[in-house]
Amino acid sequence: MNITIWNEHRHEQTNQKVKEIYPDGIHGTISAFLAKAGYESKTATLDEPEHGLTEEVLNQTDVLIWWGHVAHHEVADDIVQRVHQRVLDGMGLIVLHSGHFSKIFKSLMGTTCDLKWREANEKERLWVTAPGHPITEGIGEYIELEQEEMYGEHFDIPAPDELIFVSWFQGGEVFRSGCTFNRGKGKIFYFRPGHETHPTYYNEQVQRVIVNGVKWAAPVDREKPVYGNAKPLEEVPGE
Repeated sequence: MNITIWNEHRHEQTNQKVKEIYPDGIHGTISAFLAKAGYESKTATLDEPEHGLTEEVLNQTDVLIWWGHVAHHEVADDIVQRVHQRVLDGMGLIVLHSGHFSKIFKSLMGTTCDLKWREANEKERLWVTAPGHPITEGIGEYIELEQEEMYGEHFDIPAPDELIFVSWFQGGEVFRSGCTFNRGKGKIFYFRPGHETHPTYYNEQVQRVIVNGVKWAAPVDREKPVYGNAKPLEEVPGE
């Protein structure tokens, strides 16, 4: 399986705290735990030519992982359309944390993808709502994070095809933190945790969910559906 990890890679260059937590970038940390799980991956960042998402790279990518925050507006529309089409063609997409507001996620959802938020270092408890789902394999009743950024409802997304996690925060809010969607031949998994000033991507359960999500989102080998004018399979009067 060919995995590409995309990260805008801005916080790690401008915020000392983030740089200390993720010295190799968030993409580097994700790549490292995927390697530990037996998966090789490539990385791409915003400031590379074509944001590192050339046609060649995307055509060779089975699953794309996306993390962005402060520079969503800098992602070129033609690259967004390129990624969008690859998802429709079967590429899996894992959208993490503030990637909910990325151009690619909003274009695939068709909504604002807006929400409530608060940075207060609150406890987050992610409750498993789909215990039989492949994404929750190896996870208990819940994942508990001692400090995270709060995301709260209402989360302006279409009703998910599957709801995998619901979060509770210390301040009282709840949030749909793990959602799957199907678009064309592609599978999408949105997973909420991962604020840049917390070491969330070192949490083994969070890592396990992302690894499981990558396996789940991998393309299914099948022929492309046939569209357009079709001849009848049986005899039809008048044909």
